[in-house]
Amino acid sequence: MQAILDNTFLLQFDTQALVYAGLVFIWTGFVRSGLGFGGAALGLPIMLFIYDQPLFWLPVISFHLLFFSSLTLRTRINDVDWGYIKQSGIYIIPAALAGVFGLLNLPNEWLLLFIYGITLLYACMWLLDINIQSNHAWVDKVLLTSGGYVAGTSLTGAPLMVAVYMRHVAQSQLRNTLFVLWFVLVTIKLTTFAVLNVDLHFFSSLLLLPVAAIGHIAGLKTHDLILANDQLFRRIIGGVLIIISVLGLAYQ
Repeated sequence: MQAILDNTFLLQFDTQALVYAGLVFIWTGFVRSGLGFGGAALGLPIMLFIYDQPLFWLPVISFHLLFFSSLTLRTRINDVDWGYIKQSGIYIIPAALAGVFGLLNLPNEWLLLFIYGITLLYACMWLLDINIQSNHAWVDKVLLTSGGYVAGTSLTGAPLMVAVYMRHVAQSQLRNTLFVLWFVLVTIKLTTFAVLNVDLHFFSSLLLLPVAAIGHIAGLKTHDLILANDQLFRRIIGGVLIIISVLGLAYQ
């Protein structure tokens, strides 16, 4: 499929690709609201099988994250740990900016290897029930910085940062606080794209918004159920993502 750098690019997809894209965005919406993170990490590797250009999908994911996080936060903005967002932002935001510039300058083949490699790491950990844990301040800084860079490059750095946030933010405030963090990170990404004249694919984002909303609503309704069966959910997803990541790496 030849790239057409305008906001009607999604309309160049054939019917089968459009159906697949719709299903994937239902899935990303479900994960994002059901877990509070991971929509990009669990969706982007599948999207790249439909069209292997991260710079097309990442603006679309970013717009959706802005929209749905705003909906979630509109009545919960006071239930956010602003103090820890400011404290952790010192490490996350500069690393995220570096990651965005890496995204714009690295060859596409390297980006694909990076995304599938990171996804394979997460998938193995989830399948084997290995949790990223931080018990020291210096480990916190490493995870936050690494997560910020990965988020800037591919929006898949959530598991690294969540490991730290879970230790410092109350469980009752965790999802709302994470949504604020994602909002800040994607705002930085989209602003940088706009300044550097990268196509934001806004129209494609609008076309996919209704199907993502289906997943978002389903995720909100099953959030408590997912958390109650978190280990089983992660193991199943981990197994599936290993297959996807191995296939993705094999075809590079």
